[in-house]
Amino acid sequence: MEKFSAYLDIETTGLFPEFSYITVIGIYMEKEGIGNFIQLIGRDITSYNLLYVLKNVEIIYTYNGSRFDLPFIRSKLDIDLRKYFSHIDLMHICWEKGLYGGLKVVERKLGIERRLKDIDGRIAVELWYRYFYYNDPYALYLLLEYNKEDVINLKKLKEKLEELEF
Repeated sequence: MEKFSAYLDIETTGLFPEFSYITVIGIYMEKEGIGNFIQLIGRDITSYNLLYVLKNVEIIYTYNGSRFDLPFIRSKLDIDLRKYFSHIDLMHICWEKGLYGGLKVVERKLGIERRLKDIDGRIAVELWYRYFYYNDPYALYLLLEYNKEDVINLKKLKEKLEELEF
């Protein structure tokens, strides 16, 4: 049975796991051109739920996941995803092709469109707090859309990198 490829991105309340929480884990899983997008939110973010969602995955793609997403997940959920899955950090492939910068910078360089141009990681934290403390459903909607766009753009980035000949 052929396994899925997964694109994964997390949203957090800060940069350091000791002082922060994971607010959203977005995962796009794909096999033979058919995809499924899943988000774990707030209290649903558990080691059991994450491993359950990823149960048919062979490889996980991230951007800067080696330094941020996977260590953060390991710290907060006590799961080292690299023990269970192959992992490719697309940032390192970008570096090999002379593409430097954060995900949004690389997206612009490669012509990958983004609908939510005014939202970044700092605003994502504010959106979470607006939802969490004030029960603002629109803030949660924007946060989830931002995370979804990050995850879907990882797939687009991988496809663009496969097209590039340097």
